[in-house]
Amino acid sequence: MDFTRIDELNAHLKTLRPLNAGEVRRLQEQFVIDNTYNSNAIEGNSLTLRETALVLQEGITIAKKPLRDHLEAIGHRDAFQYMLQLVDAQEELTEKVIKDIHSIVLMHDQANKGIYRRLEVMIMGADHQPPEPYLVPVQMEQLIADYPGMKERLHIIETAAALHVRFESIHPFIDGNGRTGRILLNFELMKAGLLPVNIKFADRLAYYDAFDACRRANNYDAMATLIAGYEEEELQRYIHIIKQ
Repeated sequence: MDFTRIDELNAHLKTLRPLNAGEVRRLQEQFVIDNTYNSNAIEGNSLTLRETALVLQEGITIAKKPLRDHLEAIGHRDAFQYMLQLVDAQEELTEKVIKDIHSIVLMHDQANKGIYRRLEVMIMGADHQPPEPYLVPVQMEQLIADYPGMKERLHIIETAAALHVRFESIHPFIDGNGRTGRILLNFELMKAGLLPVNIKFADRLAYYDAFDACRRANNYDAMATLIAGYEEEELQRYIHIIKQ
């Protein structure tokens, strides 16, 4: 696959006047709210974008909305902010990193946060059966062991796509896999100097189709194409903001 356009846009962005700390913080806060809304909505959270902003910025409780939905919004925001700290420290992808992020995402579930599942699960609507529970630690260990070599051989977009598809296919936790997986995707993109991507709730069918296509073709091209589109969109948006 050809990622020349993304590489060119990213190189161009780095030549422009950097945003000051306040501007970066404001854009980051806006992204986290939007990303929290979309990532949670994909998983069935009922908060709207405006309600998500009110919960995260004002600490407001939305009437007639489940407490769980509020806690999912807070957990996702806190996990994303923790991920940013890991990016700054250039932490490697490890089992501890994955479990720590999941623990924050699933802050409302004390019994299951940061713990690999002990039950069989099904991914609704997908033609894929995740591995039995006893295989989860083995397959996660293999994924983490494979990842450095993948980064050496592939463009970061392809590598992040492979990580995302393999992680979600293992489905290592009883809940919170999608949200955790999308944060891990951005963790790797940002460590490589790219911008985080925001997979939209409105695009969820294309997102699900990309997983199915990757599994049928036994490659990661469909997910890489989806991620590349989001990355190009973010790079162009940042360039426009700075030039304005």
